[in-house]
Amino acid sequence: MTSDFETQLRAVSLRVTRPRLAVLAALRDHPHVDTDTVIALVRADQPTVSHQAVYDVLRALTDAGLVRRIQPAGAVARYESRVGDNHHHIVCRSCGAIADVECAVGHAPCLTASDDHGFVVDEAEVVYWGTCPDCATDRTAH
Repeated sequence: MTSDFETQLRAVSLRVTRPRLAVLAALRDHPHVDTDTVIALVRADQPTVSHQAVYDVLRALTDAGLVRRIQPAGAVARYESRVGDNHHHIVCRSCGAIADVECAVGHAPCLTASDDHGFVVDEAEVVYWGTCPDCATDRTAH
């Protein structure tokens, strides 16, 4: 899998470094994690990597389009390596768990802008909010 990451980095003209490879691996294995979790995951393999290095890597990977930064209202930023497919997310109002949702279908919510104001629309970002199964079970148990 490392060679895939190396290819991805080179394709966007980024140098292949151990911290970049470690961040990509962490996000592949743990989607929708916050910066502190990424730092902990990277440090499990590379204890000497600084906080700032991980922040810099996340910024570089996001700017290059290899990583997507999501920030649901009222939550800390999260990162994922699933990019380029315009998928959406569902967020638990209770525990903050996030899951991927394939591209929305149907008439509601409406994904075609009623007035695009002359913009060329290439992406729609939809966040569904609700209660995850674990939290729903906890509520009915009390």
